[in-house]
Amino acid sequence: MKKAIYLNIFCAFFYGCNQPEIQTTNTLWYENPAKDWNEALPIGNGKLGGMVFGRVDYERIQLNEESVWTGSPGQVPDKPDAYKYLPEVRNLLFKGEYSKAQEITEKEIMAKEGWNMYQTLGDLFLGFRHKDTCSEYRRELSLDNAIAKVSYKSGKTEYKREYYSSVPDQVLIIELNASNSKALSFSMSMKREKDATISVDKNTITMSGQVTAGPADMKDLNPGVHYETQIMVVKEAGEIQISGDSLMIKDASKATIYLVAATNYWGDDPHLVCSERLEKVTNKDLKKIKQDHISEHQRLFNRVKLDLGTSENSNLPTDKRLEAFKNGSDDPSLLSLYFQYGRYMLISSSRPDDLAANLQGIWADGLIPPWSADYHININIQMNYWPAEVTNLSECHLPFIALVDSLRKNGRKTAKTMYNSRGFTAHFTTDAWYWTTSVGKAEWGMWPMGAAWCSQHLWEHYAFTQEIEYLEYAYPILKEASLFFFDYLTEDPKTGYLVTGPSSSPENKFKTPDGKISNITMGPAMDMEICYDLFSNTMEAAKILDIDQEFRDSLEILRSRLSPLKIGNDGRIMEWSKEFEEPEPGHRHISHLFALHPGKQITMHTPELMGAARKTIEYRLSHGGGHTGWSRAWIINFYARMLNGDKAYENLEALLQKSTLNNLFDVHPPFQIDGNFGGTAGIAEMLLQSHADEIHLLPALPKAWSSGSVCGLKARGNFEVDMEWEKGELKSAKIKSVKGGKCKIRLREKDIELDTESGKTYSFGPNLTEV
Repeated sequence: MKKAIYLNIFCAFFYGCNQPEIQTTNTLWYENPAKDWNEALPIGNGKLGGMVFGRVDYERIQLNEESVWTGSPGQVPDKPDAYKYLPEVRNLLFKGEYSKAQEITEKEIMAKEGWNMYQTLGDLFLGFRHKDTCSEYRRELSLDNAIAKVSYKSGKTEYKREYYSSVPDQVLIIELNASNSKALSFSMSMKREKDATISVDKNTITMSGQVTAGPADMKDLNPGVHYETQIMVVKEAGEIQISGDSLMIKDASKATIYLVAATNYWGDDPHLVCSERLEKVTNKDLKKIKQDHISEHQRLFNRVKLDLGTSENSNLPTDKRLEAFKNGSDDPSLLSLYFQYGRYMLISSSRPDDLAANLQGIWADGLIPPWSADYHININIQMNYWPAEVTNLSECHLPFIALVDSLRKNGRKTAKTMYNSRGFTAHFTTDAWYWTTSVGKAEWGMWPMGAAWCSQHLWEHYAFTQEIEYLEYAYPILKEASLFFFDYLTEDPKTGYLVTGPSSSPENKFKTPDGKISNITMGPAMDMEICYDLFSNTMEAAKILDIDQEFRDSLEILRSRLSPLKIGNDGRIMEWSKEFEEPEPGHRHISHLFALHPGKQITMHTPELMGAARKTIEYRLSHGGGHTGWSRAWIINFYARMLNGDKAYENLEALLQKSTLNNLFDVHPPFQIDGNFGGTAGIAEMLLQSHADEIHLLPALPKAWSSGSVCGLKARGNFEVDMEWEKGELKSAKIKSVKGGKCKIRLREKDIELDTESGKTYSFGPNLTEV
């Protein structure tokens, strides 16, 4: 199952910031322990994650391992012979009989629901014995070195804890220190609601089992992976005793906890994997483990630095800063912290050869997390990866690219069974087993565009890296995603254009002329925009590789016949093929603006469409749109593409004021990580854009960021960009050409073109004067 993606080699050409060190504090910190999970702090190495509560007396670290999933391959089959009902349904939709068409679709075309769950690995508890009242408490997470810390005093003893999850050694470490000899005493135990067998031997606790779906009182439902975690404590001084399924550490001066975990998801024996890792790491010098952890994290994290200025609130605890920001106080460095927090979480939840970051990254509590913590591919997982390339974390994009590749096997079956089509397709969601069929209700399930949208990311990775060998890997996937539409698209008898259908505008609904509510139609706007984007990217890839001329020509003809974007009588982009009444005009999905972002069909070079897109957003917002965190994040990116920095900033403020928890997690509600990643991408989009075949410097700079600097952002074409601005004007810029080639640079209305050399840096002063 594991994809042997050799893509890692394509991310070799990255450089750290060459500007002088920007003085920022990339640290979240608090004066109190976390009261609940939504205040805990995340650590992770892509596979193994922890949520650190920082409690003084009874510490809890909630744990996750990326592959702890219920279910198994093939558990969500396609509806047999579903394609036989397509002509009838399409005919009904073309005639305007939407309700009847939807009834047949849900009964005869869509499969029954069959959800799998991403689940917690369990909890590690540490019970401490303190004789005196505790004081001088501090809890923090350093984004610079990916280490969480807790410190406090009890009597005359100072206690310090450090928590980190190492990539090089695949271990989660907890270091416990007391300033006085033999002042450290605590218990250590593991817990999971069900599916857990716990054993204790000497200084090690082992928990193992096979996960099943459902609450704790349900047994043997939808069994999934076998897992194991081993936790060893090594102490200095004192003694260790076994007490039931716990360990008691008494009178130590310091202690180190080593936690490893694995499942059989990749085909390995989790017991052997854990035992080998634990033996290896406990025979390695602890200082070296920490040094390797920090070096590997900083290799990625230090590529980008952002300074938006400071304020009088910059030195406040993070929760108090956020509260002040919600009450209207300016805090530009809180926004730069939020930006870097998004990068930190992508680094911590998505590494090469890992599974992709899900709805909650890798951090999810309990056995039934919200929306199964799966991979929603109708906006959410795509948003997870919007910041990957532009914020110089191209390697972190690779797990998602591997996921798209993994959809092909089941996607081919779904394409054939549901639509009698070649190629591959997927619908609104999937999971670690890569199912692709349409399930549930038409409102969300009848949307066969998931694989097509995901395929955009294969092209974007090439656009930023310019690696031909990678494109040779990606092109067959793009081609197969496009091939599906040669058979699936059908001609609208009234217009002669090619349209998709039956399909929805993700999770939205409309009112039919007879007053009924429906969800599916023919040729919704987002579908057509995704097709245009996919076909364009596939043709360009074939052109670069100089292959498949006949297929390229056929695809160009197909693209020319797509139903075009339409502007309604009220001046807005039409979401459906007809101007239906909207039961929910402030809907969270703004799918019909895909062409504005993340697509590039609507740009400042298409002023009529841009004006219609602006009216579309204004209408949504005036009716309560943007009420979920990820939706608000998308709006930031929309306004950035419109070059309206102040509106983008206004919605960035709203994202933190209305949809951000004290630990800076985005909240849908509940917690959903896509809003964090979308917000980070939006900040980058305000400072640098390159989707319109030019590097646009400071395209949407708001008045609130009158002075600042950034270094290390990436532009398509594999250019690395550093900028400094003052009083709203560019002061200096450096553009490093990693691969060479033509480069068009824009600053407001001025643009210049260069023929660049690989490895050379080009410097500019105000108004793009060359230095």
